Amino acid sequence: MKNLGQTTGANMENRVLSKLIALYGEVLAHDGFADIRVEIRILRRGQKEVILHCGKQYRYVVDYAPGN
Repeated sequence: MKNLGQTTGANMENRVLSKLIALYGEVLAHDGFADIRVEIRILRRGQKEVILHCGKQYRYVVDYAPGN
């Protein structure tokens, strides 16, 4: 897992969204077949692990507030 350093919850969510949008653009521009898969796992201490699969894996840990 790539060490991403200390970031705030909102900042990390923006990084995940930015990466997903960038991957979408790359897949759309690709001249052939491609796919994107998103996995979200619940971790301890109010966090989730988001894994973007698109040839490579991009892993992020984001903070979240559990629902009611």
